[in-house]
Amino acid sequence: MKKNWLIALIFAFIFLGIAVGIMFIRNKIKISEQNLVENTNETLFEAVTDECEEEWQEIEEQAKLEVQSNVNEEKISPNCLITFKKFYNTCRHTLNQYISVPETLVNKTQIELQEEYKDWKIEDFSSTQIILYREYEGECGEHYILRENDGKIAIYKMNENNTEVLFEQTEIAIDYLTEADKIELKDGIHINGKERLNQLIEDFE
Repeated sequence: MKKNWLIALIFAFIFLGIAVGIMFIRNKIKISEQNLVENTNETLFEAVTDECEEEWQEIEEQAKLEVQSNVNEEKISPNCLITFKKFYNTCRHTLNQYISVPETLVNKTQIELQEEYKDWKIEDFSSTQIILYREYEGECGEHYILRENDGKIAIYKMNENNTEVLFEQTEIAIDYLTEADKIELKDGIHINGKERLNQLIEDFE
């Protein structure tokens, strides 16, 4: 009777040990699974975050490129006016020449225009207005003097030797001009540039 009880007690301890071992193993497996899930989530989160940051950077770069492209892609329209500003170092005068855009420049960009006029500086660029600037040595060669000659207004031009040479005899009589204009013509009215010359002649007509 005592022997049977001892055997039963031994089996009880064995079953208890097995049960405790199984519980311990299950807990360990559960903890490992939780750690694995957490590590996987962290890895996925980091991967997604990195991917989102990369995509955002790509979007920003693309936006910058598009803005730059839009700036550079403004093109010359057929009704554009081009101004050539020529500055002469000796006489310190600036002469402006205006032309309508040549057909060869229509739809050109600012970069393409600069390629066409490498010796000029682009001061202003838009689809309807372009200003090109360049400096020259010497004088502009457009120094004029208005004087009275035989009762009419005469246009004289200054040559390289700074001597007056008759450039054009107009048919504008001085009889109908104001006394102030007559005095100025007697002393000589100095003008720089054909544009200013034409304006003054129109005023006297």
